[in-house]
Amino acid sequence: MAIDLADFEKGADYDGDYGDDLKALTERLARIQAAYINHGRTAIIAFEGWDASGKGGAIARLTASWDPRWYEVWPIGAPTAEERERHFLWRFWKGLPAKGEINIFDRTWYGRVLVERVEGFCTETEWKRAYDEINEFEAQQKDNGVTLIKLFMHITQKEQDRRFKDRLDCHWKRWKTGKDDYRNRARRDDYLKAYHTMFERTDTRWAPWKVVDANDKKSARIAVMTYVADRLEAGVDMKPVDADPEVLALAKAAFG
Repeated sequence: MAIDLADFEKGADYDGDYGDDLKALTERLARIQAAYINHGRTAIIAFEGWDASGKGGAIARLTASWDPRWYEVWPIGAPTAEERERHFLWRFWKGLPAKGEINIFDRTWYGRVLVERVEGFCTETEWKRAYDEINEFEAQQKDNGVTLIKLFMHITQKEQDRRFKDRLDCHWKRWKTGKDDYRNRARRDDYLKAYHTMFERTDTRWAPWKVVDANDKKSARIAVMTYVADRLEAGVDMKPVDADPEVLALAKAAFG
């Protein structure tokens, strides 16, 4: 069935012990990262969603227990002049993970069929062609053994407005908002149309979308972490690896 964002607007309070559940998921994700490192597996976690939908907060909790040497967050903004001279996917190849790494994209290659489509930064021919190009790009990652996870964080206009106001009211949050937020807000209907087509054309069996009701931050963070943990675990052997015999011999010599 086609994804309908209206199905993800309940914003129910988190029904559980948020602190305990967050701690348990953080520890679980630490073990998962260790498994990816030990077995040389790779993963990509791709975040899309409305401005102020909580992508940054979810990423911060998701990576709280991870060794920074083995993951990287790629915040995606407008392409540079150099990037605009090349195929739109070129700049994303540079951020693909090496063996043992889990890389996160805070906004993604879907910009071609979202902001670039809505704002007219590319031609209609270019953004219509991009759906197939994106599906092929994602299939290539899967065929290369990459676990690919795509999340979309959804909030209502009412909740977005509340968060925008909160950012303006708090001196230490004002850096998070700018003119682009209000430009995008004014074109919400256009973005809803673009999202509908995006889900319709790119919700594939090899790279499905997961929509998260992000109207309650705690519920959203737990949902993101749980889904990511489940998907990552499915892509790696979670059995602990045996210790290196040479390391054991050195430890025995050192400790007796």
